[in-house]
Amino acid sequence: MPINANQLRQSIVRPVLQNLGLWSQAAENLIMGTAAQESGLGTYVEQVGGGPARGIFQMEPATLNDCYVNFLDYRADLKGKIDAYLAPQPDKATQLATNNAYAAAMCRVRYMRVSAALPDANDIPGLAAYWKQYYNTAGGKGTTDEFIANYNRYLGSS
Repeated sequence: MPINANQLRQSIVRPVLQNLGLWSQAAENLIMGTAAQESGLGTYVEQVGGGPARGIFQMEPATLNDCYVNFLDYRADLKGKIDAYLAPQPDKATQLATNNAYAAAMCRVRYMRVSAALPDANDIPGLAAYWKQYYNTAGGKGTTDEFIANYNRYLGSS
C-alpha cells in the first residue's frame, strides 16, 4: 500500500526541502515523482528482485556514498543539515529505507548535483525526462512513460 501522497508531500518532502534551502515547486514535484516511480510511492522499501536499492526513492548504497565523498564532504553546511536528519542507528544506507526525511534529503542531493536546470514544476513529461537522464540513467530499466503514468496514478492532484 502506498504512502498517502498529501502527507508525504506536506509532512516530509516540503519541510525537508525548505529546511535545506532547496525547495522549489519543481524540486518538490520531481522528488514526489521519483518516489511514485521508484517505489510506487512507498509500496516498496527494498529493491524488487533483491538488488541493493533502498527506500521510497530506491537509492543504492554506492550512490549514497558517492553523494558524500564527491559532493557533501565539500559542503559542510549542507552536510550538517542533512546529517541532522539521521538517527544514531542504524547506518546511513539502512536509513534510506527507515528514515523518509533523510531519504528525501539525499534524493534532492542526487538531483542537486546536476547542472541542468529543473524542468517547469507542471511539466510532467519534462520531470520524467529529467528523472530518466539523471536519476534512473540510460542503463536503468525505468521509462519516461512509466514515470508519467506513476506520477498521475499516485500523485494526481496531490
